[in-house]
Amino acid sequence: MKSNVFLLLVFINSFCFSSFAQEQKMTDNEIAVFKQSVAMVSKKIKSLSTDFVQYKHLDFLSKDIETSGKMVFKEPNSLLWQYKKPYSYAIIFKNGKILINDEGKKSAVDIGNSKLFGKINKLIVGSVSGDLFDDKEFTISYFKNKNQNISKFVPKDAALKKYIKQIELTFDKEDATVVQVKLLESSADFTRIVLKNKVINAKIDEASFTN
Repeated sequence: MKSNVFLLLVFINSFCFSSFAQEQKMTDNEIAVFKQSVAMVSKKIKSLSTDFVQYKHLDFLSKDIETSGKMVFKEPNSLLWQYKKPYSYAIIFKNGKILINDEGKKSAVDIGNSKLFGKINKLIVGSVSGDLFDDKEFTISYFKNKNQNISKFVPKDAALKKYIKQIELTFDKEDATVVQVKLLESSADFTRIVLKNKVINAKIDEASFTN
């Protein structure tokens, strides 16, 4: 009898924990409050720098590929993704161009020549600033857990959908800033980027965005 009671308690505790940890859908009122708080914070962000760790999940690999580096954003749309480990690779979005530095090998792409590149640029900048709540571009759903709010974006554009099935932005409830970006591809593969050590509105040297 005692063993049966013990098993029952374990089951109840496990069920309560898993239910508590799971995402819950936001109510309409919670969505409105959340969107307002993110909009207010986004308007105040003039610059942002943060370290990041990126986990690339490939379905055929048993372990995710881990890379790390630094991200720097300066309004209106200058953005640097600089990978430092295990290799050196930098991508700069600036003045309608994508500048790439692959361990000293430099190249440039004009975003204006590609509608898709333009959407991706807007998507990346919006992911950093949290300014992505555009119902015309995405079908959006909203969830929450104990410490975070999660927004899930499904692109409506067919061309973009070929590359990105869904974007998930995770926001810290306290400061309403993005702490994780997850990009799900059309396959079972996905990329998860964790942002940490954020510094908001510090002076950013324009040289950071020079290839």
